[in-house]
Amino acid sequence: MEGIGILAINPGSTSTKIGVFVDLNPIFLKNIKHIPEELDKFEKITDQFQYRKDIIARELNAAGVPENVVKAVVGRGGLLKPIESGVYIVNERMKEDLRNSPIGEHASNLGGLIAEAFARQLHDVQAYIANPVVVDELDDIARYSGNEKFQRKSIFHALNQKAVARSHAKSVMRKYEDMNLIVAHLGGGITVGAHCKGRVIDVNNGLDGEGPFSPERSGTLPVGDVVRACFSGNYTQKDVMKMIKGAGGLVSYLGTNDAYAVEMKMMDGDKEYEKIFEAMAYQVAKEIGAMSAALRGEVDGILITGGIAHSKWFVNKIIERVYKIGPVHVYPGEDEMKALAMNGMRVVKGETEAKIYL
Repeated sequence: MEGIGILAINPGSTSTKIGVFVDLNPIFLKNIKHIPEELDKFEKITDQFQYRKDIIARELNAAGVPENVVKAVVGRGGLLKPIESGVYIVNERMKEDLRNSPIGEHASNLGGLIAEAFARQLHDVQAYIANPVVVDELDDIARYSGNEKFQRKSIFHALNQKAVARSHAKSVMRKYEDMNLIVAHLGGGITVGAHCKGRVIDVNNGLDGEGPFSPERSGTLPVGDVVRACFSGNYTQKDVMKMIKGAGGLVSYLGTNDAYAVEMKMMDGDKEYEKIFEAMAYQVAKEIGAMSAALRGEVDGILITGGIAHSKWFVNKIIERVYKIGPVHVYPGEDEMKALAMNGMRVVKGETEAKIYL
């Protein structure tokens, strides 16, 4: 088999996605579902390393994927220190931080570790990660929160936002680095980024409490009410964090994180579901407006992506509020596997230079 092959590895909380792309065409894709009881045996997520690696190896062997076609292995990036965007070589310092993350545990921390293990088994192959959620390119002015004790952080869907922005730029025959774009990723979490000439100069922290509410996250809340709840004696710290991430948003209002199910109830005539669904779209539109200000009103395009972008009703509710800011383009869904492969291909072909994690 000829061509440049990239092995992509994307560990999630209950599954591991793997794919082999030759010249960016998928020749093998597999979403491995893990049995919860098996994962529960491990004290830490990184303790799952050998378990997941062995399953991946069995799947690749069973599929008969030829090893000699793979020229790079790219894993999903984890909760590392804040870094600028790009493709990074998996080195010893990165592996240490993935095992003992400065931010916290997440299945994505396994991506670089497993990628490096497979790369070592192959001849003359390097392991990389690409655009993890901790990509930080914020302008200094965007870091101010309003109180010296707290600083705004950049945690967002960097992999998909950057991939969609680059693909869009290519489709209009321009360079991503020459454009100003607003990218709204609509998923379990929602992040809206201001992409200024290749850098995300401002974006809401989609992990734990900023921006629009989403299917399971509360986004920005009235902070005084949150403080009073914290000291009411009714909630533990864990309870409050769950309100912010996991039991917020649609879960809080409607008891489900399934945006499609919410839309179906709305279409059946449930006005309460419609009101909440529209409120979420309203908050996304407001965040797009905020990012327009970050770009000084110079916006070449607004890109709407992620799973909820499949909902024409929801997207139209956003568009009717933001269309005067700039042309709107909709790219439903997300393809993290292809995004990982695309970044690996750019390094192998010499279109970009891999960076060193320090």
